[in-house]
Amino acid sequence: MSVKVISVLENILQANDQIAAENRARLDAAGVYAINLMSAPGAGKTALIEQTLRALTPQVRIGMINGDTTAASMDAERGAQAGAMAVHINTGGNCHLEAHMVRQALSALDLSTLDLLIVENVGNLVCPAGWDLGTHARVMIASVTEGDDKPYKYPSMYRAADVLILNKIDLLPYLQFNLDYYLRGVRLLKPEIQVFQVSCRTGEGISAWIDWLRECVSSKRLT
Repeated sequence: MSVKVISVLENILQANDQIAAENRARLDAAGVYAINLMSAPGAGKTALIEQTLRALTPQVRIGMINGDTTAASMDAERGAQAGAMAVHINTGGNCHLEAHMVRQALSALDLSTLDLLIVENVGNLVCPAGWDLGTHARVMIASVTEGDDKPYKYPSMYRAADVLILNKIDLLPYLQFNLDYYLRGVRLLKPEIQVFQVSCRTGEGISAWIDWLRECVSSKRLT
């Protein structure tokens, strides 16, 4: 007797991708550029968001969706204090955001008052890579304190990213971090990836990231 195999995960991802496409169409209609920020815990997602908000507001109107595995909304509160219209999503222990969660959060935001939406995903180097949220770019934040072998250990995340921000470069003199080895691994996985080397603590390299983001927002306004 043969056994019928049902690809549950495939069906779930297909449903997710459909909702993601609807999210993207909704953002496009409102002229809002959206990014999905992904990283391991402690890489500096919220610190980068704060730097970005300080540099772009009030010229760019920014919304923020923060995802976390608990009801704790400290990161969303930090974003709100820095000037963003913020919404917190409690994933209920889920290790990543999904498109239907973002759809609910979009309903809590007035997209007509926004130019840029920053989605801060759950801190995880595995789960978020496979889930399209409906954003226009996936931005991965890594830090030199994580080690230079991360592209080799977590290839799916690096392949999924359109942009890589390598944070905490001010600590390079004090760590055994081989930058060439690290970047070689990154380029092998995603040759066309945009890379920014920054320090959210000192501000080094942040201006290049801000210029890139400002250009993306401006281009979205013109479409």
